[in-house]
Parts: sequence; structure tokens; C-alpha cells
Amino acid sequence: MKIRKFNWKTIVITLSITTLSTIAWAWGSWGHHYINHAAILSLPDPLRTFFYNHADFITEESVVPDIRKYTIGDKAEFPRHYIDLEDYGADAVHTLPKSFNEAEEKFGAEELTKKGTLPWTINEMEAKLTDAFRKKSKNEIIFLAATLGHYIGDANMPLHTSSNHNGQLTDQKGIHALFEGEMLEMFGKTINLNMGSAPCFKDVNQTTWDMIEATHAAADTLLKAEADLRKIFPKRNIYRLDSADRVVKNQYGDWYFSDDYVKTLHQNLDGLLERRFRAAIYYTSGFWYTAWVNAGKPDLSDLDDEATTKCNQKILKKELKLWKKGKTFNLKPVPEFKLINSDHAHD
Repeated sequence: MKIRKFNWKTIVITLSITTLSTIAWAWGSWGHHYINHAAILSLPDPLRTFFYNHADFITEESVVPDIRKYTIGDKAEFPRHYIDLEDYGADAVHTLPKSFNEAEEKFGAEELTKKGTLPWTINEMEAKLTDAFRKKSKNEIIFLAATLGHYIGDANMPLHTSSNHNGQLTDQKGIHALFEGEMLEMFGKTINLNMGSAPCFKDVNQTTWDMIEATHAAADTLLKAEADLRKIFPKRNIYRLDSADRVVKNQYGDWYFSDDYVKTLHQNLDGLLERRFRAAIYYTSGFWYTAWVNAGKPDLSDLDDEATTKCNQKILKKELKLWKKGKTFNLKPVPEFKLINSDHAHD
């Protein structure tokens, strides 16, 4: 049995997550949970020791930025999760201002809000996390780390860098949830989550934009592969249909694609899902570790009581055995593509 130190914030957030029923997550709830948790295991000691003491919070809080969007209706939250690179012009990843202040001066706040601020948000959060490490502010560290992990996860999902974010411009409706939700829930447990030891990035700003560039390059690959498959796949077999031949929707209103369609697309993508998901783990752990290094590698051992750390180290030792094989403990996030009564799965 896993025992970790909980506080009221962990309990409130956990209850909030498990009772929501109308939210569509980026990378899916499954994805964000596993990205943050796997990133913790990638950290070197002693940083991993501290993060593992708060693994429950950091893992569960990974989806809270989406809760701020859909439950609270925080309009300021939406642009932090994406950047529509095509809308910023040709070769935007190289021509856009690398600092937010310069970007705001060039484009204005309204245009940035419309087209997305994801890379600038990541750099802002990284700076705040570095400052929290310097201050040794325990609550700020774990909150900012978890939140930063969410944005980095988004930054490695190809469609979060494209204006054609749900295939709406190319008659490919539903591709977003298909890739980050349904396909990931079907094949996620086959992904090797062990990315080795977290890297330390010399230039955080440049690393952010390199990451965005690599992710965006995969957007066209994903969209083309799915478009090509639609042309040759029997139309009746693309979606899961109910007894009245209506497309089945999940509890969040996303369309179910048939198992055969998802499996075929996954095969045609030739490891794209795995590459982007593993990249999310790599960058998340790297940004966390880099913030700690840039803060002067502060000793965090005195932020938790010795008994908590000792107990969690026993649990960590067991999980690291799985980690060597690229696995983690079964986190059991609530699945989005859980079968419900298909005859009542419509608006």
C-alpha cells in the first residue's frame, strides 16, 4: 500500500478531479498523470527524493490547468495551452520574439490571446519554479512543477501547435481526442516510460522553442496519416456506431473511433505517439531539474519530516524496479474513453 504525506490541497484537488464529468483534457487525463509521474522517476537524487514525497500531488495536479479552463471558466488560462504557429506567419518558430514582452509589443495582448502563448508560458513558469527553488518554498515548488509539467505535456502534443487543432480545417473532426485520448488509452501501457536521467538544459529559452519546433513538425505527419487513412477505410467502420447507426460519444462528447481504425492509424504513424509522449517526459523532468540547478541546487531535505521521507523511499525502491523496465505503478486515472450505454451517448 502506498503511503505519502497528504495535505488539504491534495485532497481537495483529488476530489475535484474524480467528480468532474464534462472536461476534455489535453493529452488526456491518462497522459498527463503518467507524464508527470514518470518525470519524477527520471530525476536524479536528491531532487527525486523530494519530488517523490509529493508524487501524489504532482501527479494529480497535472490536470488542474484544464480544470481552470473548463470548470472555473478562466479565460486567461486557454491561450497558455497552445500556439497556432501557422497564424503567426511562415517559419514562425524561428521568427517569433523569444520573450513574451517583445511578443506582446509586436502583436498586442488580444492577438496573443487568440493565437496562443504556450512557449512563453513555459518559460514564465520555469522562471517562477527556479525562484521557488531559491526560496525553498515547498508549496510553490510542487504546485509550479506540477503545472509546468502540464504545459510541457501540451507542448509535445502536435495539434497543440497547430491552428488545425481538431482537423476542423481539413474535414478531420475528432482527430485531437483520437490521438491524445483514445489512442493513448489503448496503447499507452506499451510505451517505455523510462527516458533515463533528466537532462540539464543550458539555454531554457532555446530548448523551449526547439521542443515546439519538433512537435509542430509532427502535426503535418499526424494530419496527413489520418487523412490518408480516411480515404481508404470503409466509411461505416471509421466510427463506433450505436444500434441506430449514430456515432457513439464518450462522457465528454468526443466521438469514438472504431478499434480497428485506431489500431490501423497507430500502426501507420510508426511510433509517433510513443515519440511525442516520451519527449513530454524527457522535457518535463529536464525543465524541473534545470530549474533546481539554476537555483543553486538547494538542499530540500529539511522541507519534509524524516519519517515521511523514509517511508516513501521504501515505496520508491519498489517502483524503481518497475522503472528499469519502463513501467510505473498503475496510477488508475479515470479513463475518458470508457464505454457507456451507446444508445444514450448523444446530445
